[in-house]
Amino acid sequence: MHVKNLVVGAGYAGATIARRLAEEKNESVLVVEKHDHIAGHAHDRYDANGVLIHEYGPHIFHTTDKAVWDFLSRFTEWHHYQHRVLSYVDGMLVPLPISADTVNQLYNLDLSAEEVESWLASKAEKVPEIRNSEDVVVSKAGRDIYEKFFKQYTYKQWELYPDQLSPDVIKRIPVRSNRDTRYFTDRYQALPKQGYTEMFRRMLDHPRIQVLLHADWFDLKKEIRFDRMFFTGPVDRYFDYREGHIRYRSVHFEYETLYGREFFQPVGTVNYPNDYDFTRITEYKHLTGQKLTDRTTIAREYSSAEGEPFYIVPSAPNLTLARRYADLAAVERNTTFVGRLAESRYYNMDQVVARVLGLSL
Repeated sequence: MHVKNLVVGAGYAGATIARRLAEEKNESVLVVEKHDHIAGHAHDRYDANGVLIHEYGPHIFHTTDKAVWDFLSRFTEWHHYQHRVLSYVDGMLVPLPISADTVNQLYNLDLSAEEVESWLASKAEKVPEIRNSEDVVVSKAGRDIYEKFFKQYTYKQWELYPDQLSPDVIKRIPVRSNRDTRYFTDRYQALPKQGYTEMFRRMLDHPRIQVLLHADWFDLKKEIRFDRMFFTGPVDRYFDYREGHIRYRSVHFEYETLYGREFFQPVGTVNYPNDYDFTRITEYKHLTGQKLTDRTTIAREYSSAEGEPFYIVPSAPNLTLARRYADLAAVERNTTFVGRLAESRYYNMDQVVARVLGLSL
């Protein structure tokens, strides 16, 4: 088989590329996807009890990029939703990210936003150079908050402590002195009203796009020739691990449906930094707005070194290895590497779409 454009992966990167090629270039595209579904790790489905769940963990779309928002809005209506997260600390559920409400509740204070800013500054440690994720937190909020919220949670998530990880890991979680308890502050925050998978189905619904599911490129590469390929999978596997194996983290989910109650917890996600083996519990009805009063489904998340790769481990040796693969990818003929695994970068969903919209096709 010979194809004009081959896209490996039907997640955000692959689906956006395919749509642009079909629409803007009027070219045929073959998308091969190893799973039996489209939408990558944003895939959602109805469980046996009729609850819409995200199969790979909670996905809340948020962006400040109007071009990205407008592009995706062509393929979905939106359920507007602003995410709030609580963290189970010292027997209490307190808001995360750290905010004035967090500090007041946790330390039994009654400080204004301005007073909280001064309080945090008084607890912060002087760090001459921000070298790792521990430095980020202690320089903003001090040692006690670091210990209560970040140290053990990070170890559960990565099997490394914050002082072993890039500063960028915890920089994504702000420390605020105001009373804004939203997890994100982007202008646009929502979930596709009919679900992510339906949004992707519409994105890939074009006469010039063909999608093959349950089709692993590494099993097919001797059978398919192409003029151009857009690869969204693990870059180390593409190069047959010639530089070594990149370390990834996976996530395993334990689902439970509870009957006779509308909700299990007060918000969509509750983090457990210090208690239990799971990192967090997500209750999907909070996210999706689904109206079911007699049952709810929750998912406990366990981070693992084994399983399908979700994220690259952001340790210094691993990032050095990823840069070696990036150098190989940069000179590969007729192949563009794009997405989290292909570029070894932590992209949010909107950042992947923005990256593809910015590609010169």
